Amino acid sequence: MKQNILFDLDDTLIHCNKYFHFVQEQFADLMTTWFAPFALTKQEVLAKHSEIDIAGVQVVGFKSEHFPQSFVDTYRYYSALHGRPASFGEEELLWKLGLSVYEQEIEPYPYMNETLEALTSSGHQLHLYTGGDPVIQKRKIEKMGLERFFQDRIYIHMHKNIEALKDILRLRQLRLDRTWMIGNSVRTDVLPALSCGLHAIYMKQEREWDYNVLPIDAKPSGAFLTLSSLRQVPNAIADYLAQG
Repeated sequence: MKQNILFDLDDTLIHCNKYFHFVQEQFADLMTTWFAPFALTKQEVLAKHSEIDIAGVQVVGFKSEHFPQSFVDTYRYYSALHGRPASFGEEELLWKLGLSVYEQEIEPYPYMNETLEALTSSGHQLHLYTGGDPVIQKRKIEKMGLERFFQDRIYIHMHKNIEALKDILRLRQLRLDRTWMIGNSVRTDVLPALSCGLHAIYMKQEREWDYNVLPIDAKPSGAFLTLSSLRQVPNAIADYLAQG
């Protein structure tokens, strides 16, 4: 039976978080150097940055300017807290550091192509549903050649939430009992899918962005699976359909 399968992009099909973590570590190193007289620790910096970062995402969504701005805002917070004069040069350096995360190499997760090819060969219709800056996300999609799997079924939203998912379901007139959402984010993939009555596959990652971590308190209407590798996806869907 043909299924409609929506894939998330970042940290489901391609690596993303590890580049953000790498740049955050560089940010924390700079901050502890500049604020050494105040005994500021990396743990403090990373915790405060996470707080500021998440608060901003909830307001502006996944705008690319938000991440470098979160570095600057964290820097200004500690400058004010300790009475250390803020420097335009230091803020400019932090802004450039934040933007550098979008210049990192685009790397697929293992078995990305094989998984998408297997699902397509089985007759399923694939959709790509991602959050972020359209220019940046389109560049990633083109770099990975993903249009061959998703064609015109690619949706990029600045705010990735239940309303955005419902818009896609209405636009494509997708049957809920034949539609799956596959992604690594409990907040933006799993919970919206379960709330809409879709099947959901949670691609659990070893190290997740704090924004994505929430308790899963929605009751599934259909399948709800937790997997650790893309190559498990085709068989997991096939097994569930065979049981029904």
